[in-house]
Amino acid sequence: MTATTILSLMAELSGTVLGTAPHTTESVDDYLSTGGYQELAHPDRLLEHIADSGLRGRGGAGFPAAVKLRAVRDGGAPPVVVANGEEGEPGSVKDRWLLRARPHLVLDGLAHAAAVTGATRGCVYLSDPVAGDAVRRALAEHEQPLPIEIVETPHTYVAGEESAVVRRINGGPALPTAKPPRPFERGVEDRPTLVSNVETLARIALIASRPDVRRRTAGSTLVSLSGGDGAAVLAEVPYGVTLRSLATLQGTHEPSGALMGGLFGGLVGAASLDLPLEPEALTAARTAVGCGAIRFLGAGECPVSVASDAVGHLAAESARQCGVCVAGTGSIRDTLHALHLGTAAPDALAKLLRWSEGLPGRGACGLLDAAAGNAGSLLRTFPDITRAHLDSPCPACAAAPGGRGLSVPLPEIAPSPATPVPALKGTP
Repeated sequence: MTATTILSLMAELSGTVLGTAPHTTESVDDYLSTGGYQELAHPDRLLEHIADSGLRGRGGAGFPAAVKLRAVRDGGAPPVVVANGEEGEPGSVKDRWLLRARPHLVLDGLAHAAAVTGATRGCVYLSDPVAGDAVRRALAEHEQPLPIEIVETPHTYVAGEESAVVRRINGGPALPTAKPPRPFERGVEDRPTLVSNVETLARIALIASRPDVRRRTAGSTLVSLSGGDGAAVLAEVPYGVTLRSLATLQGTHEPSGALMGGLFGGLVGAASLDLPLEPEALTAARTAVGCGAIRFLGAGECPVSVASDAVGHLAAESARQCGVCVAGTGSIRDTLHALHLGTAAPDALAKLLRWSEGLPGRGACGLLDAAAGNAGSLLRTFPDITRAHLDSPCPACAAAPGGRGLSVPLPEIAPSPATPVPALKGTP
């Protein structure tokens, strides 16, 4: 599998998350030379800059970053801040790339988030051993203003869900818990806890060092592009660029649609590809940016096959804690697989519609919602193609064995000069 290419649509590479040398692990000297690790800004002033920028979280939900920071700051006990780099979506590579290539940018953002919230403890949460080594080297290269530990976890789809993050750091399994309370109310050690995606923290660091371009910083995002006719691409792009232009950037020139937001945004058709990559516009179109992973469908690719692969992956990754999730996701998987094979019962579409409308919100995490959303978006966006699968086997599905094209390879990153890696401490 060919390594993912790194590209940028930003007019200026300086002051961006990709930086000027995205294929090389950044040393502390490199980071300092570009304005990194400046004296921590006054917390209230930095929070004002973050709020004014309009920065949203990049982990998937897109929650306003300033609102989350304020909630943790005002939670009472001294908070904990967590850089969440556990990338569960199979089509996303941005978080692991960030930890491998720009660990100092993430750590700087974590320190600024700690200053804003008053946190006295920090964690970097990840499952990628190479990223873990890069972060440990970065910690050895530069002293941080608060204690920071690395917490490693086995990689699963649900391990990055914020309550699973807290549970793992507290010494338990990386599995979601019922809510409330949410981590900002009571998280690590029962203290208010900020669980923030590593790209969000990287953008906080950039806003702290360049508040004059804070809106540009908040108005761009990393996307992982794959599928269709092209190779995988990690790109930094401004909000407002169309999905179709992203497909062209990735090498798919006549896409028939896309799987949006990793596995969470569902399917969109060719008519939606002129939508801008912008959270409100995509939400209005009943899809989502999510984690920024977009898988394009080639001209001859069947969306039933793609939906079957997506829900099959979700069913395999279920935490198996909620009966409704195990049963619901499994039923959607089996029905979509039968459609893919051309063996579905006559009531298959009615069942999928009922599940897509009735199951969201009933699990402890968003996995069941993602499965139901994929089924609903397939029925809504490709009704004729889906209905045709009840009448006869689909030639495109017959040519696609299933399980293809969800995982994306990481970009190649040249290692930093050898630096002694301290022993890992404090990992449950």
